[in-house]
Amino acid sequence: MPLVNFPVGVGVVAPAGSSHLAASPWYVTIIYLSAAVLFVLSLKWLNSHKTARRGVKAGEIGMIAAILATLFLPEVRHYNWILAAGIVGAAIGALLALLTPMTAVPQQTALSHAFGALAAALVGTAEYFAHYPHLSPVTSGSIAFETLLGYLTFTGSLVAAGKLQEVLPTRPIGYKFQNPINFSVLAAAVVCGVLMVVAPRYEMVFPIFIGLSLLFGVLLIIPIGGGDMPTVIALLNSYAGLSASAMGFVVNNKLLIIAGALEGSSGFILSMIMCKAMNRSFLNVLFGQAKIEKAAKADDVYGGKIKSVTAEEVAAILDGARRVVIVPGYGLAVAQAQHATGELFELLDSRGVQVEFAIHPVAGRMPGHMNVLLAEADIPYDRLKEMDQINSQFEDVDVVIVNGANDVVNPDARDNTNSPIAGMPILNVDKARTVVVIKRSLSPGFAGIPNPLFAKDNCLMFFSDGKKATMAIIQAFKEL
Repeated sequence: MPLVNFPVGVGVVAPAGSSHLAASPWYVTIIYLSAAVLFVLSLKWLNSHKTARRGVKAGEIGMIAAILATLFLPEVRHYNWILAAGIVGAAIGALLALLTPMTAVPQQTALSHAFGALAAALVGTAEYFAHYPHLSPVTSGSIAFETLLGYLTFTGSLVAAGKLQEVLPTRPIGYKFQNPINFSVLAAAVVCGVLMVVAPRYEMVFPIFIGLSLLFGVLLIIPIGGGDMPTVIALLNSYAGLSASAMGFVVNNKLLIIAGALEGSSGFILSMIMCKAMNRSFLNVLFGQAKIEKAAKADDVYGGKIKSVTAEEVAAILDGARRVVIVPGYGLAVAQAQHATGELFELLDSRGVQVEFAIHPVAGRMPGHMNVLLAEADIPYDRLKEMDQINSQFEDVDVVIVNGANDVVNPDARDNTNSPIAGMPILNVDKARTVVVIKRSLSPGFAGIPNPLFAKDNCLMFFSDGKKATMAIIQAFKEL
């Protein structure tokens, strides 16, 4: 039996006796095609900072057009419910956007994935129960694929958001027979999905399938440490997109198929790129296999070797420098020190100092986190250097200021094969003549391990809030 053509959020199904769908008006088809083109262009333009704003606008226009066009489909009814849901959803979204600080955007992104995936899964669930047991094998298979990805993405994204917000432990949570248990749960869910297709008369199979999908989402993300969360977010984004694409097949909406496929493929590619940047096995992240090694004790690494400095001492060091590199990290974001950092950049630049910013691909909590922060402070984009560009030049740098970064500058990743982050590409800041690390304390980063950089002879620690420390350095530098 054919299903009604409607997008997410339109809770209307075809009557039980419908034999065919009403043809979409020609103008709806044209608008859908135009929206699909805008989505493709949006992804293309988002690849460059020069065209990023254009890409965002293209995506927004495409989505608004697609939603409005859907309202003109002949099978769409109950506009009062649609309007009410739209107002409530828009109000919640606006509040989240206005109240969420930049440092919590990764958590908000994870929650967005959770709710988007849940919406797709609920549509599939509604379609299943509305037409059970008269679903065709193709439709049953599409619903099984859609709801599996939707429900596991929902719970997995909630766990990811909890780890990012640190309401859940950020460390990898492993347990005995972890992988056999995870794969057994997934296998049981797949068996239920197959039964939905070949033996649709067993009504209780679908609720069991839903429960297994929800459980697998938790088991998939719990073993992954906080350091891998940026990759996990990209991967969950891919799952949510694939779920939406499958939903397009279920409700016979071609635009949804295209948009979901674009989101699914782009998220998948991004997660692979990030795995390469972190020297992590994509399969390990894909199947939630945590990389757990025994870390050194902080006292053994830092004991008697830490050298702290004041703002005046840092200013004196900068006064004699010709080339300075600033490494931003999550601590800078938490302290909201981007504008103070921009002021320090302008001050040094006006004195003839060559100032650059070294950006690690996974610094912060999500891809591009540091780029967005520095853009807020109007720092010229050409001063931002990717890791591959700057790493070979640190030996020629007079001073490196590390503000709030930790794991991405940990030399153990390069030098210690027994480290939990062994092999992860890092910024080689320890090769500079002098390193100044701005940090509240010696507490570890998301990887939960000490950083030998802090104990090196050329490293000085400025223990303070990232913004306060930067402002103090600026004031001291002006007074020289």
